[in-house]
Amino acid sequence: QVKELVLDNCRSDDGKIVGLSSDFENLEFLSMININLLSVSNLPKLNKLRKLELSDNRISGGLEVLAERTPNLTHLNLSGNKIKEIITLEPLKKLPNLHSLDLFNCEVTMLINYRESVFTLLPQLTYLDGFDADDQEAPDSDPEADGDGLEDEYENGEEDDDDEEDDLDEEVIDDEEDEDDDLEGEEEEDGVDDEEEDEEEDGEDDEEDEADDDLPRGEKRKRNLEDEGEEDPEDEEDDEDD
Repeated sequence: QVKELVLDNCRSDDGKIVGLSSDFENLEFLSMININLLSVSNLPKLNKLRKLELSDNRISGGLEVLAERTPNLTHLNLSGNKIKEIITLEPLKKLPNLHSLDLFNCEVTMLINYRESVFTLLPQLTYLDGFDADDQEAPDSDPEADGDGLEDEYENGEEDDDDEEDDLDEEVIDDEEDEDDDLEGEEEEDGVDDEEEDEEEDGEDDEEDEADDDLPRGEKRKRNLEDEGEEDPEDEEDDEDD
């Protein structure tokens, strides 16, 4: 019942596939990257296999086995192998469903008109080395592989942080406004109290003046002298007479 099998970096025995049998008939994805593979001749019959990863090995030919053993293959990665000539890829014409082929770091990619030649040889191909015949990049089937999911989380995190900062700024502004209102209220109260005190003092002075006006002239003068700490001359005369 195994549908995916990854054997990356597991060294092959004499450059051949060992232990992989037709018991894995339900395999849809098989990865054998960097296992020092020289040939795919021991590949079992895998009718349901769709994607085969064989990059970073030493395969130089014998690709007709793929057409015989994996007839429904849609993606084939041969990057980093020893493929030097376009003619080596000819057996892949028998894979009618082959949609994507990767040959990065193979010597064949250095040939003049490499891309045009491969698309002509394999008309069923849509993407070669990640790009179509019009140099349009293939869409990534796994959005998380290119970090899109992480970017969305960072942006949301940034937006959340911005919202929190805005909320804090608003709270600070509100607190400052409340403090200003309290200060203004205290100043107004102080102003009212000062005015009331001034009015009371003015009222007391006016009452004293009115009381002085009601006194006879002599009494008023005498009172003024007493307030200033001087004695009335008449009283001094009376004392002399005595």
